Amino acid sequence: MPQQPQPEREFAMRFTSTPRGARLARRLVAHRLDEWGHPYTAPSNEALALITAELTANAVLHGHIPGRDFHLRLTLAEDALRIEVTDTCAEKHLPATFSAPDSMSESGRGLLLVAALADDWGVTPRRAAPGKTVWAELRVWAEGRPQTHLTGLD
Repeated sequence: MPQQPQPEREFAMRFTSTPRGARLARRLVAHRLDEWGHPYTAPSNEALALITAELTANAVLHGHIPGRDFHLRLTLAEDALRIEVTDTCAEKHLPATFSAPDSMSESGRGLLLVAALADDWGVTPRRAAPGKTVWAELRVWAEGRPQTHLTGLD
């Protein structure tokens, strides 16, 4: 795995593995991005808030082990924002390929959304303990606009 650049800014926090913890994580990420010069209405903030919502919801729904929290880390390094969500469930519930869920299905679209919004994403095993980290990166220009095809979020 390539070495990650040293972050210019970093926010990290542990959250309860509950829907309330997932909502709080998303709100704090949006707030921190606003403080870092990516306003709430900027496409980069909106995209990363959506990605955070999906990854934290998955950590709560699929990576939850009773009594264990999930950890979130947000970094800004060079021209990229990176979000990492670590849970304590060692099983990878990530399919090798994605297909659109049945139109009547109420779930199954979260990682499709992450893949569409992020410039890169993946999963890595947790180093020191059981679990995994699901991460996503979004490349941005200095003024906070994504460098990708996120025109629908303008």
